[in-house]
Amino acid sequence: MAAVTDPVTDPDKATDAAGPGSPAASDPGAVPLVALNFSVRRRLGLYLNPRAPVAADWTALAEELGYEYLEIKHLEAQPDPTGRLLDDWQGRCPGGATVGRLLALLRALGRHDILADLGARIEEDCKKYLQRQEQPLQVPAVDSSVLKTLEMSGITTRDDPYGNVPELFDAFICYCQKDLHFVQEMIRELEQTTFKLKLCVFDRDVLPGSCVWSITSELIERRCRKMVVVISDDYLESNECDFQTKFALSLCPGARQKRLIPVKCKSMKNEFPSILRFITVCDYTNPCTQKWFWIRLAKSLLLP
Repeated sequence: MAAVTDPVTDPDKATDAAGPGSPAASDPGAVPLVALNFSVRRRLGLYLNPRAPVAADWTALAEELGYEYLEIKHLEAQPDPTGRLLDDWQGRCPGGATVGRLLALLRALGRHDILADLGARIEEDCKKYLQRQEQPLQVPAVDSSVLKTLEMSGITTRDDPYGNVPELFDAFICYCQKDLHFVQEMIRELEQTTFKLKLCVFDRDVLPGSCVWSITSELIERRCRKMVVVISDDYLESNECDFQTKFALSLCPGARQKRLIPVKCKSMKNEFPSILRFITVCDYTNPCTQKWFWIRLAKSLLLP
């Protein structure tokens, strides 16, 4: 019986396994690590977290990524060091943290057991990510009426019902429901003062009846100049916030455009999300700097 080659575990065969132009035909080296979903990351942790005398574990992966001894010792104290390592790698090297690079390192470390078990899942995650990235270009080509219907009906309360002049915003506010009171204060301080900013608050501005993920992507990518991420322990539990943050980061890797602004709104028991640690934070919880908080945030949002 002929051996079957997995396109993900063997990237050199990827193009042969799928037709030209299909998502599977793309080199996983070009797919950012954010494409891997929670279940795949958790499974990687089950393989790599245990310290084994024979098989290479997460510390070997960290060394291959260039982490120093003290950095590895810090990660060692985390309940899921593999997950933290992947998140930190995304933060410090967004352009180089790719699925292809991770697969190459696992092969170099001899962890073929991981590749055999997770190859199909990783390939599926890469396909889904690439399909999401290509969707804005594919939908009009296949059926332009879908996009036109969405635009014509309007997605926000002040949209032109004919879709000719879409409503635009200074910033999209990423928040969880338990932090809505803070968002309401943000509205008072940034919209109803001399700053006159226009915020996109999902519960207030978005009309019901449309796909949440499609509308969110449209607003973040095309309607809002910036995005404010309201960070709290509850934020860490929100799938919607996780999607919105990762989508925004994929639009501006490394925060080069200063498009994403993390705001810590309350004291946290959990650690600050490592995927955002490389971006300067606006901290509402620090009493020494609170009097400058709204001015700093407003000026950040007013930047072109």
